[in-house]
Formats: sequence, structure tokens, C-alpha cells
Amino acid sequence: MTETSPPPEGVAPAGSLVDVVLPCLDEAPALPWVLERIPPGWRAIVVDNDSTDGSAELAASLGAYVHEPRRGFGAACHAGLRAATADVVCFCDFDASLDPGLLPSVAGPVLDGAADLVLGRRRPTVRGAWPPHARLANLELARLIRRRTGLRLHDLGPMRAARREALLGLGLTDRRSGYPLQMLVRAADAGWRVRELDVPYTPRVGRSKVTGTLRGTWHAVRDMRAVLAEPARPQRTASPAGVAR
Repeated sequence: MTETSPPPEGVAPAGSLVDVVLPCLDEAPALPWVLERIPPGWRAIVVDNDSTDGSAELAASLGAYVHEPRRGFGAACHAGLRAATADVVCFCDFDASLDPGLLPSVAGPVLDGAADLVLGRRRPTVRGAWPPHARLANLELARLIRRRTGLRLHDLGPMRAARREALLGLGLTDRRSGYPLQMLVRAADAGWRVRELDVPYTPRVGRSKVTGTLRGTWHAVRDMRAVLAEPARPQRTASPAGVAR
């Protein structure tokens, strides 16, 4: 069953070519730069996860704000997905490590019908942009993803694009750090065409809530292990093109 919901109060009017979901937890320093880099004609949906640094007020003043009181990266992402109304939805980290101005290249294969899910593979542009322990963890995760899905990917890809109704049809349930992985695993189980494109990766603004703390790292590992342990779902369709809209 497909989930639907009206856009929450504070979200700019619908009608954009692509909606960009930006999960936010205390990202005020990065917020203006990220929003000004959203492609013209696209709509930013900032999903605030109970920030305490004024992020919510700043996003609301700029016309892009959804409140998701339930803490968790997946909770924020899914709230943004439900608030979206465009056919194609992008996700992007809100810490200025990724340039939203590059989203058209990521969304292009989805808009053209050449791919069902596109992931931006992070390629560090300066030394130190991606801490060594985080890169090693990502390499191990990529290996586990290949073993679980058969997809030869290099990165979980925090910048990504897919069609909204197809994403809702995956029945995503994780509301913490496992959300992006569950999206990928269930897309693979459904026979989606998954593509990876290189995107420049720069040092983030502020400290990471995941790799920047021991507790955050532990929670992420736990959540992703749970996703990888899920049994494979029956393949229902070879492409989201067959999903009813």
C-alpha cells in the first residue's frame, strides 16, 4: 500500500520538477549555503529533527521547513519523502559536504528513465574530508552490500535520487541510521536498476552525529546490521516504471 499525505505546514507550494529532502539536526551554519545551491525550479524540503541551534527557525524563514519530532535520520528522511509531491525525489546530507548544485547529474538518469535509483559515490577533494575510520567502515559496508544484493557499489551514497511513489512502495520501516541501507537493499530485492555516479566530497561543517561520536557510530553499526539481517523480499517488479502512480 502506498503512503500519501498532504505537505505539512511550512513547505513551499508543490509543482517543482524535483523535491530535495534535507534531513537536519543542528545544521544552522551550513543551512544558507546548502539552500542557495538548490537547483532553480527544484524545491527544498528541510526536515528538522528537533534542532536546538535555530536551524528550524532559519529554514522556516527561507520557506523550506518540515518538523519531525521523532529523532532519527530515517525518521527525518521518511517525513521528507512523505511531504514531497514531485515525481522524483533527491536526498542530500545537510552538512555542506556535498554540493546540491550537482543534484541534476544524479537525478538525470532517473528523470530520463535510464535508472531507478542513483547514488552519489563520495570522492574526497581534500585530505581529511573523509576520516580514515569512516572510509574503512564504508569499504566493509560495500563488501557486505555486494554479498547481500549482488550490487558492486563502492559507497552507500548519501546523495541519491529515485521516484517518490516507487520509494514509498518499498515499505521502508527503519527510522534510524539504517534507512539509506534499507532503501538500497529493498530496491535491489525488487530488481531496480541501481547506478553509482562520482560526486565531490568536501569537509563537512560541524561535527558528524554518526562518525563524530562513539555512540553515533555504535548506533549506525547496530542499525545497519539489522537491515542486512533482514530476509530477502520477493521480487515483484523489475522497475519502478511499473509502479502505479
